Order: sequence, then structure tokens, then C-alpha cells
Amino acid sequence: MDAEDERGFREFVSARSPALMRLGFLLTGGDQHAAEDLVQAALAKLASRWRRVDAPEAYTKQIMYRQQISWWRATGRRVEVVRGAVPDLPGRDRTHQSELRVVLRAALAKLTARQRTVLVLRYFEDLPDHEVARRLGCSVGTVRSTAHRSLARLREVAPELAEELEAAK
Repeated sequence: MDAEDERGFREFVSARSPALMRLGFLLTGGDQHAAEDLVQAALAKLASRWRRVDAPEAYTKQIMYRQQISWWRATGRRVEVVRGAVPDLPGRDRTHQSELRVVLRAALAKLTARQRTVLVLRYFEDLPDHEVARRLGCSVGTVRSTAHRSLARLREVAPELAEELEAAK
């Protein structure tokens, strides 16, 4: 990598790291260290191909999705991680949004990596089903059924989220 390529890569990393970390955090179910590992692995792969990549952010996200699935497949289905008690239904004070994030993170951690990935791609990245299926290498039906089961599981493990969504309507 020459000096100009290195400068461009460093600018990309500086500008997009926070967004990539948020995505990594969601994909790993709230595991900060795993999210950092995921982003670092993706950026290392991007650096080796920097000169040939036209859309570095899309390329990096694709690496992250595939890497997370590879890690999930290599370790098998993840054992549920217990993370303290889920707080009571949050009130409407200043801490309401923070409490909802805590509840959501705990609920996402109880999903499998595949379920989290489908939800992140569909609702956080706002991708259509066919694009999620293409990125994950599965059928559109698999994406839809996985999303349906994932949302049902979220409602089951965090009913306060469903109540909050109903209240927001």
C-alpha cells in the first residue's frame, strides 16, 4: 500500500469506525470484545484489498456479516449468556431510552447469531429480504422465516419491548 492508499484507508477507518462498531455490537449480541474483533478482522481484510475495492463500507459490512456467520458455524450454536435481571418496564423519565437499550441488548444476546444477523440486516440496515438472502447465501423464505421466529423470540424474552411498541402506536 503506497502513502496515498494508506491515507485513504486511515481516513475511511477514522470516519466509519463508530458505525462499524455499532454494527459489530449488534451482530455479536452486545459483546464489546467480540464486536471489536469482528471490526478488526474486517478492516484487516479490507486493508489487504484496499486498492481494488470500489465501495469500502459495503465491502467491510459484507465481510463482517460473513465473518460473524463463520464464527457462529465454527463454534456451533451459542450458549445463552445470562446478564443480570431484565429491568422492570421502564418509566417515561430521562432514563427511558437507556433502559430500553439495555433490555434490547439483553434480548438480542439470547438470539442465535443467525437470528441477530437477519434482524440487523432487515431492520438496522433496512435491507429488503432478497438482499439479506443474497448476502447470507440463503433463500428469501429462510430470511422471512428466520425473521419471524427471531421477532417471536424477542417478544418472548422481552415482553416489555412489545408493550413499548404497542404504546408507541
